[in-house]
Amino acid sequence: QDQLVESGGGLVQPGGSLRLSCATSGIRFSIYTMGWYRQAPGKQRELVAMITSGSTTNYVDSVKGRFTISRDNAKNTVYLQMNSLKPDDTAVYYCNAKGTYNLWGQGTQVTVSS
Repeated sequence: QDQLVESGGGLVQPGGSLRLSCATSGIRFSIYTMGWYRQAPGKQRELVAMITSGSTTNYVDSVKGRFTISRDNAKNTVYLQMNSLKPDDTAVYYCNAKGTYNLWGQGTQVTVSS
């Protein structure tokens, strides 16, 4: 069964850091483009960062220099390191796998607040 499971969300103060993980199973992870999306209340889901099978990365402008996406093909896992977090980063973060199939995780809540 194809599955994406996110973890690592939580409550953090402004300026803090979090590392999200997305563990996958049932897919040939190494050939998939992996992405992190987020959706804040009342807003549309937006692409935050993506990494191709060749490890080319792309980021939305608002997180450039603060977030880093990476992948470990041996562990079938993609990560999102988030530094210098801001209240505007508060959202549910979703993992996405694009390849033979288009798959989504269940989401993990990130709340940035003092």
